[in-house]
Amino acid sequence: MAPRMMTRSLLLLPITAFTLTANADLVVLQYHHVSDSTPSSTSTSVSLFQGQLDMIEDLGLEVVPLESGTRAALAGELNDRSQVAITFDDAYESVYSQAAPALQERGYEYTIFVNTEAVGSHGYMTWDQLQEVRDRDGVTIANHSKDHGHLAKRPGESDNDWEARVNRSLDEAQETLSEKLGTNVPMFAYPYGEFDDALLRKIAARGWLGFGQQSGAIGETSAATRLPRFPVANAYGQLNSLEDKLRSKALPVDANKLPDGVISENPPTLAFTVPNTISVDRLSCFASGQGRVDFQVSGGDKVILKAPRSFNSRRFRYNCTHPAPDGSYYWLSQQWLDLSQPED
Repeated sequence: MAPRMMTRSLLLLPITAFTLTANADLVVLQYHHVSDSTPSSTSTSVSLFQGQLDMIEDLGLEVVPLESGTRAALAGELNDRSQVAITFDDAYESVYSQAAPALQERGYEYTIFVNTEAVGSHGYMTWDQLQEVRDRDGVTIANHSKDHGHLAKRPGESDNDWEARVNRSLDEAQETLSEKLGTNVPMFAYPYGEFDDALLRKIAARGWLGFGQQSGAIGETSAATRLPRFPVANAYGQLNSLEDKLRSKALPVDANKLPDGVISENPPTLAFTVPNTISVDRLSCFASGQGRVDFQVSGGDKVILKAPRSFNSRRFRYNCTHPAPDGSYYWLSQQWLDLSQPED
């Protein structure tokens, strides 16, 4: 049977046409700056940050440590417990001056991913500040690389050069965190959220959990080396859309079978298979900057998605959502990486 194109009218079918469970998954929030004076694209204003924390409290969500919460979600142990983990990339000074006091006041646990060469530079936390917060209850310091470099293999880069560059960035950062702070946490956040298959294998070989910047919740079908987080800077963290993100669940698709995201065609094609508990008629998919996009279905359960136009950015995403019985949404995000575009 030839694949059929979905139409928007099919999205109106009643949810009673199929059965889904409403088990909770782990939602991980990703921050950079918490400040009113740093670049808006990577900043969450102080008032918005407080509003986000208020919403977490008002919804009765449990804030948990990132590592244990992730492992429980991957093992399917959350049942109906709705949990959130809070993370910060880069260890900017505003995390120490603005975010940490607010989180400590509420007793919320959090993780700071550190690119070690930047510590003590203008706008970043110092080692003394990192030691101070490390000693507080519920604070974890983890690896965000040595130099915040682009770690996917570059076009024309030899295997040996890539191996040396990436091993140095991963392992020297881990060694520095151990020497300076006495921490050796098996977690890593990809700079820029970029990865390829070879980098995923390096993270797996080290036994680390790997966190990206593609959106979505962590559940049983998530992949341990390409875990999603919701960026919640000003542009993406507004309160009118935050509740859906905080209550979201992982779309039950085996993330280990998704492509690494390095594109060979533009626009790229994404194909994934959904279980029979998911109605493709109620699936909605979107592409960065292009809004809702149509998709095809093959064999009744294989979704084939391709944006209508090419992209001109280094990173972009396809997002798909599906309603859950409790009014929340199942969520899947695929980040793409165009290595022909310049590095940041």
